[in-house]
Amino acid sequence: MKQIDLKFPTCPVRNVLGRFADKWSLLVLIILHTQSKMRYMELRNAIPDISQKMLTCTLKQLEHDHLINRKAFAEIPPRVEYSLTELGKSLVPIIEEMIEWANVHFDVVTKG
Repeated sequence: MKQIDLKFPTCPVRNVLGRFADKWSLLVLIILHTQSKMRYMELRNAIPDISQKMLTCTLKQLEHDHLINRKAFAEIPPRVEYSLTELGKSLVPIIEEMIEWANVHFDVVTKG
């Protein structure tokens, strides 16, 4: 494995991975992978324990980081759909490996 530079300005872990490696972002990304596009309330229903504020912040950050697309339709009532970008899709195999690891090691990691 390549040596990691932990100095903040050049650290990939702090500057890239830290942007989407929180639990909500990973959940949103994998859910959007399973559905090609979803509306806000569909995402909210898919992750029932996320607050409205946290989902909104997470979606904005993922869009800002070019991992998801936000498409607004000029309709009444307004409609917005979210989907993965190509960059977001490129993360899916890595997230799936993390999910597999979590499933295998769940009991050991969560033991009190």
